[in-house]
Amino acid sequence: MRGHRVVLLERQRFPRYQIGESLLPSTIHGICRMLGVYEEVEKAGFMRKAGGTFRWGKQPDPWTFAFAAGPEPLKSTAGYAYQVERSKFDALLLDNAKRKGVDVREQCSASELVREGGRVARVRYTDDTGGERGIRTRFVVDASGNQSRFYNLVGERVYSKLFQNVAMFGYFKNGKRLPAPNQGNILCAAFELGWFWYIPLTAELTSVGAVIAREHANKIQGDPEAGLLRLIQACPLVRDFLAEATRVTEGQYGQVRVRKDYSYCNTQFSAPGLALVGDSACFIDPVFSSGVHLATYSGVLAARSINSCLEGSVDETRAMEEFERRYRLEFGVYYDFLMAFYDMEQGTDSYFWQARRVLHTEEKQNDAFIRLVAGVATAPADFFAMRQDLGASFATVVEGLNEATSLGKEAVEQAMHKIRVDEQIFQWSNLIHQGLEGVPPVEAPSSSNALVPSPDGLSWSIVPSVQPREAV
Repeated sequence: MRGHRVVLLERQRFPRYQIGESLLPSTIHGICRMLGVYEEVEKAGFMRKAGGTFRWGKQPDPWTFAFAAGPEPLKSTAGYAYQVERSKFDALLLDNAKRKGVDVREQCSASELVREGGRVARVRYTDDTGGERGIRTRFVVDASGNQSRFYNLVGERVYSKLFQNVAMFGYFKNGKRLPAPNQGNILCAAFELGWFWYIPLTAELTSVGAVIAREHANKIQGDPEAGLLRLIQACPLVRDFLAEATRVTEGQYGQVRVRKDYSYCNTQFSAPGLALVGDSACFIDPVFSSGVHLATYSGVLAARSINSCLEGSVDETRAMEEFERRYRLEFGVYYDFLMAFYDMEQGTDSYFWQARRVLHTEEKQNDAFIRLVAGVATAPADFFAMRQDLGASFATVVEGLNEATSLGKEAVEQAMHKIRVDEQIFQWSNLIHQGLEGVPPVEAPSSSNALVPSPDGLSWSIVPSVQPREAV
């Protein structure tokens, strides 16, 4: 969209199966508008998601939040998201990339990244005929997910000592729905061994998955289907919702799948000529459906930095540091809140308070919680105010920059690290937040000569001599 030549190597042929069906408003009303696919997504017939319903914590009955009950602009224009079949949603994104001029090469698998002069300069890959080919490039973005072959060229993948969970999931037809207007909500239900997600993808199709601690993995060993059915029987709420349902046994949804060791963070997100985005860099936990949000948001951050480097407007080191700091900050917000959310001995008000603590805000009621689970925790109020395609900036307008409120380093560190965990977990949390030198950047400028998004949101602009207001 900035006129640079882009080659996309996709290992599979689309449409293809992918997990991660529950999206956040930030992706739908922010990223999709920016990419120019908002209207297509709106017309695709995906299940509308008004919010989420939880049977969680000390409260015995399920409780519900609505995106539209949060602060502006969620309340007026962006108070919903979608549950999507990823095979269809991802195909929309891929087709849009083709229309934008990307050279998309499906069934092509990258096999090696070659360094020259200390930076990644070439990609070797196997094409759709099995032939070996190569591309010379100025930048590589690794968006290949948790199965990335190249994250160790940037740093080390460090696994969480807290979120050592196993997920088992499958798909069912004719499961029960929540009463209107919450029939499209994701339902998360805690039970003795862990918790379930229950995602209505269509009027008939439901994604159902159990997340259990690793010490309970012996309960699902052997036949995956039998293991999933045993867990369903152990969770009364989900058992009731699936009482008249049947498991899908054919096609892309016919398999019961298992995932483990999925909570991790790389020690670095970039190296000369290379950036890790999405699950290649980090992943936490599926409870708040943050995976697609973090992947698409990190993709935008990386694109801003790479565009700035190619255009010569920002030094590469500085541009990639901006990408990494902002991505770590967003990731860290979810990580810190999830540590508190997994404490099942709290009531809903305590969870809302924890969201305010993590975001360092004094918002009323559950506004901070809704902003966090909507994917706009570190974004400004006008995150969604974009023109279709090359629209308005992700960031605040330049006017009034001197009035921009910034959090001081000490305040952020206190909010991020005041956690009751053992030393190993604390060290892992430190890893997430490394690089927060000085004042951590948010979408508004945070220091003198700060980097802020350009008016179209596709690169960084330097704002000289900004004197931020004293931290509050």
